[in-house]
Amino acid sequence: MGKKLVIVESPTKARTIGGYLGDDYEVLSSVGHVRDLAEPSELPAELKKGPFGKFGVDVDNGFAPYYVVNDNKKKTVAELKRALKGADELFLATDEDREGEAIAWHLLEVLKPKVPVHRMVFHEITKDAIAEAQRNTRELDTALVDAQETRRILDRLYGYDISPVLWRKVAPKLSAGRVQSAATRLVVDRERERLAFKTAEYWSIAARFSPAEDAPDRVPFEAKLVRLDGNRVASGGDFDDAGKLTAKATDAGVIALDGTRADALAAALGDGPAALVRALETKPHTRRPAAPFTTSTLQQEASRKLRFSSRQTMSFAQSLYENGYITYMRTDSPTLSQQALEAARSQAASLYGAETVPDKPRVYTGKAKGAQEAHEAIRPAGDTFVRPSELKGKLTQGEFSLYDLIWKRTVASQMADAKGSTATVTLGVAVAEGSAATDAEFTASGTVITFPGFLLAYEEGKDEKRGDAEKSNVSLPQLTEGQALGISEPLAKQHETSPPPRYTEASLTKRFEELGIGRPSTYSSTISTIMDRGYVSKQGQALVPSWIAFSVVRLLEEHFAALVDYDFTAEMESDLDEIAAGQTDRSEWLKEFYFGTDNHPGLRGVVDNLGEIDARAINTIRIDDQISLRNGKYGPYLEVFDEKSEVDENGELKPRSVNIPDGMAPDELTPERAHELADAEPAEDRVVGLHPVTGKRVIAKNGRFGPYVQELPNDDEELPKGEKPRTASLFKSMDPATVDLDTAVALLDLPRIVGNDPESGDPITAQNGRYGPYLKKGTETRTLPSEDSIFSIDLPGALEVLAQPKYGARKASSALKEFDADPVSGKPVKVKDGRFGPYVTDGETNATIPRGDSVDEITFERAIDLLAIKRAKGPAKKKAPAKKKAPAKKPAAKKPAAKKPAAKKSTAAKKDVDPARSAAAKKAAETRKANAAKKAAEAAAAAETAE
Repeated sequence: MGKKLVIVESPTKARTIGGYLGDDYEVLSSVGHVRDLAEPSELPAELKKGPFGKFGVDVDNGFAPYYVVNDNKKKTVAELKRALKGADELFLATDEDREGEAIAWHLLEVLKPKVPVHRMVFHEITKDAIAEAQRNTRELDTALVDAQETRRILDRLYGYDISPVLWRKVAPKLSAGRVQSAATRLVVDRERERLAFKTAEYWSIAARFSPAEDAPDRVPFEAKLVRLDGNRVASGGDFDDAGKLTAKATDAGVIALDGTRADALAAALGDGPAALVRALETKPHTRRPAAPFTTSTLQQEASRKLRFSSRQTMSFAQSLYENGYITYMRTDSPTLSQQALEAARSQAASLYGAETVPDKPRVYTGKAKGAQEAHEAIRPAGDTFVRPSELKGKLTQGEFSLYDLIWKRTVASQMADAKGSTATVTLGVAVAEGSAATDAEFTASGTVITFPGFLLAYEEGKDEKRGDAEKSNVSLPQLTEGQALGISEPLAKQHETSPPPRYTEASLTKRFEELGIGRPSTYSSTISTIMDRGYVSKQGQALVPSWIAFSVVRLLEEHFAALVDYDFTAEMESDLDEIAAGQTDRSEWLKEFYFGTDNHPGLRGVVDNLGEIDARAINTIRIDDQISLRNGKYGPYLEVFDEKSEVDENGELKPRSVNIPDGMAPDELTPERAHELADAEPAEDRVVGLHPVTGKRVIAKNGRFGPYVQELPNDDEELPKGEKPRTASLFKSMDPATVDLDTAVALLDLPRIVGNDPESGDPITAQNGRYGPYLKKGTETRTLPSEDSIFSIDLPGALEVLAQPKYGARKASSALKEFDADPVSGKPVKVKDGRFGPYVTDGETNATIPRGDSVDEITFERAIDLLAIKRAKGPAKKKAPAKKKAPAKKPAAKKPAAKKPAAKKSTAAKKDVDPARSAAAKKAAETRKANAAKKAAEAAAAAETAE
């Protein structure tokens, strides 16, 4: 009998499952999708001019897709086909979601099996779960495949139609995407709120209150002023973003204290009036545990508590799942299976006591918009949870931290509420203001937990919210109503309202979920995409939009409003859910989206009727009447019209260009700051001194490519025609404001001659290049350890460096980690540091470590996976060198033709002069040339389209 072939998506998953199935099964990996929509350049010649030519999709015939096996998967497909020949059954064990179902369908389409096929699904990779899945296979769910295929086609239409508009009107290499554009708009909208925000000033008063010396409990405590003569004193939440009291606060008679009155009240309190306890209130306090993790909440909490990016979280979760430690990590549902409920309750009782477990299991349901709840929550795998302490040494630090978080959250979700009480005291003080007395009320609150319950295991983190700084938890002494208290240390404090906090990856993920934008499985890739595209960057944990993102969002809002509308984007997700459920026809839905209906024009209608887009207006952001920010070819800059501006030949003012400091966030560019930048003397005007040899001025400048020094003629001199001034970039450690003349001259005189090689006599030079400092001798080069060594290295040191094998020093120091032999090549696996970042290698194959992975977290299994993925992709394609045009030949001098006897023309000669063949050859050559040009253009376009 032949073996049973099982196909999964990843090598790690294949190894883990293979260990459970035994020798009768062969488990192989497809390494993700084996085929995808064809790029227009990949289409057969006869289809390139047809309906598939623009998108790889026939929009006029049911949106039929044209798929091709990816070049990097042809080897994988060949291996799978070979394995299938010796198998008597095929099990497709990809993930049970839309993407996994689509991978299984594509495998069927490509492999065309002639043996029985089974769809095998599971939510955790344990021996029992795999055995259960093996016994209960099902048919392929074509509705799920339709939903994934619709999403893929939708993204292709969106990206290929809209991205070119961005290239023409904003900047090249930009992209638009169904989800990424809405995500970018969210971040830009928050920054717009911060830009429009006006700070309001308000004051508070706090003091310390102490019972009398003979009181049994004389612990002092702090309380804050909350009312004056019955009117509430304003706090930060009473102001709007324009810096004014809200209408609600004004109607309620809220008082905003200014500095003068606050200081006077604090001084009066210091004169010794007594305070009386007016009221004591005690309320029971109860806190419920958080639900088990969904994909969204896992990403949020890992960001808050572990400072993981969404990409890192999903990478670690994927590894934990594939190695059998947690259940499937892409889910909308917080529900736990009966098996998991029993495991969590049992573990909580054994670790924290039976009293910490409620009588009945807690059942959670999802509240996220559009939740599918196809899987249970993310939890430790199996019917008995492995405790984190048992996995130390088996997991990387990142995997261990994430597993620990998942374990704690799951166990805590089945524990009892935390209970306690919250006490609030209200104090009254008669404060002298002039000749009258003002009734002032102070309050303080404190919560005491008497039964910790689930807090013994876990406490959920929180995102930053406005006003959080004003809250405090005070430990109160035993008090009685009417009791007199002494007052000390009264303090008036100035405050300013704060703008809405920027999104973090956690809060943006939460906002995606609230709005129903995207799916949990796409949150990580969406955030990564908008960062990779340069639309968003991180400052600490905050997500800050770039100025280019403002231009992109503005163009989309003004000309593609429906496509970046949050509700419209969420409705598309709901429509995809209906397709997945078999309730909506795929082609009909795509037809309405692309060609439109009576209610909306459709993508095609919008693109075909764009009209004229003013690129200058799109890329200009008005700061005030004199200054605008412009997104230019080399980045953002200020365009200033003021008294320093020059006048052109028509008598009109020409704007001045002013650079913006690197790293300045958009909300920091206030009108005041913009004028400071415009009024500041430009750094390029700084004269460092006169060159000691040439006598020319040496200038320090800040240019669009970084700071540099330049040698310029003096005021009464001019450069010879055609000669350019000498220029040299500053080292990273240098500042144009402080660089001295000796250093500037040394930079201008680079390359520096270190000495001559004693053997060959060739000069050895030290210089700075595109990839950093290096030595050069003839055609030989060697990297130097630092820029400073350009000036410090001597001849013996240079000879020692040059004696090393090329890149030898770097290679010797770049083995950051070493592992066992790779199972494919049999050679040791190492993690090295290369010119373009860390990578994994076995000496034959090099695989770049993804941006979301840390070198410290790379395990042997992860390294093997990366190498397997790289091998499946095949070698990188090299661009063919551009063909050089042959130099034009001069016509030869004519000579009298010698008469020759007539001869029969050869077959070759006949072909050369055949008019029909000649015309056909010419036409074929023109067609090849046109196709080559089109292919190059399409390849460039495809590289920049949305995901």
